[in-house]
Amino acid sequence: MAKILTVTNQKGGVGKTTTSVNLAASLAAMNKRVLLIDLDPQGNATMGSGVDKHELTLSVYELLTDQAVAKEAILTDLDVGYDLLGANADLTAAEVELLDLPRREFRLKMALMPVLEDYDYILVDNPPSLNLLTVNALACSDGVIIPMQCEYYALEGISALVGTIDRIQKRLNPKLKIEGILRTMFDPRMSLTKDVSEHLVEYFAERVYRTVIPRNVRLAEAPSHGLPAIQYDKNSRGALAYLALAGELIRRTEREEQKHGS
Repeated sequence: MAKILTVTNQKGGVGKTTTSVNLAASLAAMNKRVLLIDLDPQGNATMGSGVDKHELTLSVYELLTDQAVAKEAILTDLDVGYDLLGANADLTAAEVELLDLPRREFRLKMALMPVLEDYDYILVDNPPSLNLLTVNALACSDGVIIPMQCEYYALEGISALVGTIDRIQKRLNPKLKIEGILRTMFDPRMSLTKDVSEHLVEYFAERVYRTVIPRNVRLAEAPSHGLPAIQYDKNSRGALAYLALAGELIRRTEREEQKHGS
């Protein structure tokens, strides 16, 4: 049964899509069966996976609006090693259409049920806002991965996001929890970075991943080639960091399963 993880932060430019694409590729490199869902109308995770968003015949839009089932819309046999449920600008219309549909917060959850056994991990990349698309992602997920830069305003943003997660947990999804806080674009030479990092560890304790993602040119270049960093330059610091993150995530998952006897 797949573990569903939403990658989200209401603040833009923190590395959500970079994390979604590179974590998916790193988990796949460790022989995990992975599905990446692009839930952002900008379609950056789709393009970063080597798929032209303009040429999608079926996307997550058709899935959410009952015009296709998951097995029809999921792209398989991609060079990146994971399966993809792509997105493009059509998804903008889905938000409006979802308002009139029954169980509108659970459309993604219902659509994914037939394929949960096909994957070990399902990662969902979200737009940088709390809208009905993001609510759908949170309503079907086991956990939330929050990428964030270690800067002053990030701490304010994360407290708002924690409040949102709590509300979703109470109203829509009792199993939802913060899976982990991921420090991105990390520069240990900056004193503010260290200060914010210490505050995070103090507040979130073991939920802060030990792995940090450094500022890295290769990570920034890879999407323009439609590749995860692990395929663009597997020895780059960015690629190695996401491999380490995938290993940490897998170990956490295995510990949880042992604890619950599954």
